[in-house]
Amino acid sequence: MSPRSESPFARRIVAVVSLASATALLATGCASNVAGDEPAPSDTVTIAGVEIAVDDAAAALVPSDIADAGIVKVATDAPYAPFEMFTEEGSDELTGVDVDLGRAIGAKLGIDFEFEQQAFDGIIPALQAGNFDVTITAMTSSVERMEVLTFVDYSASGTGILVKAGNPENVVNYLDLCGKEVAVQGATSQVDLVNNAWQAECEAEGLEAIKLAEFPSDADAQLAITSGKAIASLLTKPSAGYVAKTTNDGATFEVVEDAEAPNGYDATLNGIGVLKENTEFAQAIQRALQSLIDDGSYEAILDQYGVTGIGIDEATINGAAA
Repeated sequence: MSPRSESPFARRIVAVVSLASATALLATGCASNVAGDEPAPSDTVTIAGVEIAVDDAAAALVPSDIADAGIVKVATDAPYAPFEMFTEEGSDELTGVDVDLGRAIGAKLGIDFEFEQQAFDGIIPALQAGNFDVTITAMTSSVERMEVLTFVDYSASGTGILVKAGNPENVVNYLDLCGKEVAVQGATSQVDLVNNAWQAECEAEGLEAIKLAEFPSDADAQLAITSGKAIASLLTKPSAGYVAKTTNDGATFEVVEDAEAPNGYDATLNGIGVLKENTEFAQAIQRALQSLIDDGSYEAILDQYGVTGIGIDEATINGAAA
């Protein structure tokens, strides 16, 4: 399941411990200063090492009232790494996948996307009250929420498998966990996934059950790997990717990449939400996001946080209802 999918207004906070450094730089969409080292145009924005310019076709779709305002107020609930988090303890400055992606969409539309903190369970009421124009906060694009919101789907995420760097146990997919010690944070959707689905599949394959050990936090589950008490831990795939990329400069963990589940197991779509009646704005956001996908900027942003595995090829609207 994706990070914020337990109920329409519920969330589980995933704790991870460090901020990602911006390392990804893709050739497509990057500004080239080879000829005379000319500076980048002033109407571009640099995000994840990529110069992002206005997409005229997308900008033309922006409703006139929003275009005239020039600012889009975005509701988000931090910290929820790696989607939204504070640059440092005590700071109000936000960073993360959602923040960078939202600003990149704004750059494509020629509008500033300004993020503000809002408690998760109050985001939809705040949109309805007119306090915000949009929410970007790792929100699951659920059919139930579509009674109020229109979603532009921007990622898909489920459960990931985190193992030691080098994958010494050669874990290829979740069936390789049968009969092995596996760590997980207690009271999470990952516990339910193992107990309600994976254990039965182990049995059907004639394999021993997964030896699941529950811990108070993801950090404790990761410690079980490094101490040799478990061969793997289960957590949301974006969090797994972020942990692998940022812990000891990527030398401690890696994420198992299963071609059968590129976005993680039991994955669901996450969406950028606007009020249901704001279909024109949703279409503008969709066009801008697709432009980012097509020119490689989207992948650069995801790679910056080690979460390319949650990427999608097409920016859909209300894809979960299809």
